[in-house]
Amino acid sequence: MVEPGTQRDDAGGRFAGRVAVVTGASRGIGLGIARRLADEGASLVLTARRMDGLEEAAASMPAERVRLVAGRAQDPEHRARAIDVAVRELGGIDVLVANAGINPVYGPLLGLEHDAARKVFEVNVLGTLGWVQAACAAGLGDRADAAVLLMSSVTGAVPSPGIGWYGVSKAAVAHLAVTLAVELGPRVRVNALAPAVVRTQFARALYEGREDEVAARYPMRRLGLPEDVAAAAAYLCSTEASWITGQVVTLDGGLLAAGGAA
Repeated sequence: MVEPGTQRDDAGGRFAGRVAVVTGASRGIGLGIARRLADEGASLVLTARRMDGLEEAAASMPAERVRLVAGRAQDPEHRARAIDVAVRELGGIDVLVANAGINPVYGPLLGLEHDAARKVFEVNVLGTLGWVQAACAAGLGDRADAAVLLMSSVTGAVPSPGIGWYGVSKAAVAHLAVTLAVELGPRVRVNALAPAVVRTQFARALYEGREDEVAARYPMRRLGLPEDVAAAAAYLCSTEASWITGQVVTLDGGLLAAGGAA
C-alpha cells in the first residue's frame, strides 16, 4: 500500500478500470477507503460537505482518476450531481461506498430532541438509502461485479452510553444492507462494515485524553485505524468477495467478544 501523501499514478490493481463513489471521503474512514481504492487502481468520485477538505484529501491521489463533488449527503440534488459526474466523466459506476454519517447528539434517549433525532436518521439512514437509489438508477449493476458498501457500527449491535440514537440509526443501516442485498442480488452485492472506535476526528470524544484506558478494553489493545477499515472495505468491494452479500462485518479488535461496548 502506498503511504498516505504519496501520489501514485499507476492504475493497476484489483480496481483497475472500475469507478467508485465514496461519500464522506474528506477525512477519517472515508478518506482511508478512498485512498485504498485509489491505490488499487479505481477511478473515484469523492464527496463531502466542503470542497477545501476534498481538495486536501485528493492531493495524495492521481488527479486524472479523481473527481470531487461537495455537498450534503442528505441532499438529493447533491447525490444526483455526484453520480452524474461518475457516469459522464469517468464512464459509469461499479462501486458505491456510502460512508457519510453524523452524530450531533449525546446523552440518554429520554432527553433526545426529536428534531435532532430526525436529522440523524435523515443523514445516516434515508441519506444512505438515497445514495443506493441514485446509483442504481444511474446504472449500478449494469456492469458485472457491482458492489455497495454501507457503514454501520458496533453501536448498532450493543448499546453504547451517550450515543444510543446513533446506534439505533446504525442498526437500521445494518438491516438496510441485508434487505438491499436480497432485493438487488444477483446484479449488485450489498454489505456493511460495523467498526468499533476508530482513531478519527469523528470519534475523538470517545477516546481523547484517555486512549490507553479505552484501548485496554480491546483484546487487541489498540483502537482501530482508518486503514483497518479500508482494508476490509476494499476486499468486500472487490471481485474476490464475489459470493459475499448481505453481511455485516464487525471490525472491533475483539471488543464485543470481550463483552465490551464502544
